[in-house]
Amino acid sequence: MQTKIWTGLLAGAALLATGAAVAPVAAGAAGLPVGPRDAYTRTELLFGTERPDGGAAVTAQEFEAFLDAEVTPRFPEGLTVEEGRGQYRDRFGVIERERSYRVVLLYPRGAARSSDLKIEEIRRRYDTAFQQEAVGRVDDAVRAAF
Repeated sequence: MQTKIWTGLLAGAALLATGAAVAPVAAGAAGLPVGPRDAYTRTELLFGTERPDGGAAVTAQEFEAFLDAEVTPRFPEGLTVEEGRGQYRDRFGVIERERSYRVVLLYPRGAARSSDLKIEEIRRRYDTAFQQEAVGRVDDAVRAAF
């Protein structure tokens, strides 16, 4: 039975990842009706907190202030923030391990052009404010309903 569940989850994830249309389901897990979902773009921004020059890491308070000043005004409809641990290879070939944040944004595909400009400005401002080499970005076509 567990194999069937995982197979179903993987099939559903594959459909979402490809942006394929998903047929509405008569009832969701809680017995509530599930209607059609609209085309959205899901963008994940990956913010590191270590500074390449060895300075003090970006604090939780500094990151919250950055969200309040730079991200929320550009995406007031909402976002999700997750704290985690990440690693990457820096420009010198050193593997850096650091506390990090993932910010998830969902916006209608029709707003992709204007959202792209806002997202790139957020990335640029974080790099500048906290002397970062980069802010990671991942975009996916998804279907969502609210």
